Amino acid sequence: MERKVEGFESLIAWQQARVLVRDIYKVSRKGEFAKDYGLKDQIQRASVSIMSNVAEGYERGNRNEFHQFLAIAKASCGEVRSQLYVALDIEYISESDFEKLSQHCRQLSKIISGLKTSIQTQRKQTK
Repeated sequence: MERKVEGFESLIAWQQARVLVRDIYKVSRKGEFAKDYGLKDQIQRASVSIMSNVAEGYERGNRNEFHQFLAIAKASCGEVRSQLYVALDIEYISESDFEKLSQHCRQLSKIISGLKTSIQTQRKQTK
């Protein structure tokens, strides 16, 4: 049985992206990380981009556009993970924070991939 989605807020991908945004903001507001405006702003924007693209794609109401926005959101997950390596390498974040956030990004990427696959299947069925 297919579950009815009542808005982007009910999408697990959006919910998990929201948690990631909160956690990214928490770690990037501490210590030297907070003073590195370039990296701090970029990682914050990239994390918000994940959440925003899931929402915007859903709200477009078109499977083709939703699929494209999910691809952008997934790419932003990779961007955040890459920036986490920078933060780890220059000792802005601990190894444990890196592992936690990086794992969250990987899981979120898998969730988005699953949603993309579902949308792709629906697109094929309506052709």
